[in-house]
Amino acid sequence: MDLSLAVFVAVYAVMIAGRVPGLGLDRTGAALLGAVALVAGGTMTPAAAWAAIDVGTIGLLLGLMLVSAQFRRAGFYAEVTRRLAAHPGSPERLLFELVLTAGALAALLTNDVVCLAVAPVLVDVCRQRRLDPVPFLLGLAAASNVGSAATLIGNPQNMLIGQALHLPFGRYLLDGGVPAALGLLVVWWVLARAYRGRFARELPEQACAAEPFDRGQTQKGLVVLVLLVAGLLAGPLPREALAMLAGGVLLVSRRQTTRAMLDLVDWQLLVLFAGLFVTNHALQAAGHPDRWFGAFSAWGVDCHRPEALFAVAVVGSNVVSNVPLTMLLLPVADHALAGPILALATTLAGNALLVGSIANLIVVEQAGRLGVQPVGRSWVHEHLRTGLPITALTLALAAGWLWLRSHWAAF
Repeated sequence: MDLSLAVFVAVYAVMIAGRVPGLGLDRTGAALLGAVALVAGGTMTPAAAWAAIDVGTIGLLLGLMLVSAQFRRAGFYAEVTRRLAAHPGSPERLLFELVLTAGALAALLTNDVVCLAVAPVLVDVCRQRRLDPVPFLLGLAAASNVGSAATLIGNPQNMLIGQALHLPFGRYLLDGGVPAALGLLVVWWVLARAYRGRFARELPEQACAAEPFDRGQTQKGLVVLVLLVAGLLAGPLPREALAMLAGGVLLVSRRQTTRAMLDLVDWQLLVLFAGLFVTNHALQAAGHPDRWFGAFSAWGVDCHRPEALFAVAVVGSNVVSNVPLTMLLLPVADHALAGPILALATTLAGNALLVGSIANLIVVEQAGRLGVQPVGRSWVHEHLRTGLPITALTLALAAGWLWLRSHWAAF
């Protein structure tokens, strides 16, 4: 076994496990250590390792993280959540409005950030209304995942797919927007049925620390976001340049310090991407993926075919996580619908298992910190009870829509 394959196996084993048993080394640390091992072992030169990192994807991620940081610092997410809760109506109506709002926010401001910012405030307003936070938290996570599938900036794997395959932002919006919109209705329907008559719950009061709402900073962020989306739809600049320009504009402020904004950037995710770029490039250079995909084809699983790619993306996303799997599958994404298939399948599959999406884990971590647990069940079991039907139905919608799209293109 050559070093590139050994490092790949070790890094992806940690991707599956989450961390190295007995050590504090997590997925990001493993990806970084793998890249270091490849350079130290002579498989790659430092220059080749740097060249393997897709600067465009990293720049796009960083720019969008700064846009999201603006809204977090302005208290925008907390204000939106409180306004939703202030509307009179049934718990089902609140759940419906939450699902639609979380999905729309995730499509433009990334799913992980939306879950991180909204979850604590959501728990607080559920306490005030004597509602069980669990179905609303599950709705937040599921809706954020589904909504993020609508655009090429909704989550990290979609950003990677859009950059690597040069997908037009507007065209993908048609591919992903329809199944995402219908998927949000599925999320609400499954959760409303599962918790019918069981929304009420008394919880002890607990203070929730949230950024105060700043209307001026929010308006500034909204103007920049609107211009960014317009640029992504019709602008001449590359999307990474547009995202970095948007982030740079937001850094110029009399009230928000650069340090405060950069503190909200997910540097762990950027390092994870960089390490995985190096690891996968070394593996590709050694020719291992070509042999693997050739063996799969001999067994009847040809990932160059749309249906096989869809199935492998769904299963693999719940084994090795969607970002590393996406990097592995991009070399066989060589047909017209390969980009939408990868984006929709890897994103929607994340709702099946609690560990299938970072957004799910963020919500559960925030709930545990605030003393919220499902009644009589673990979070794993509670999520599985609604996550599996949501995943099955949304994937079916996505597959049906992509099938229709492929047949329309033939005419």
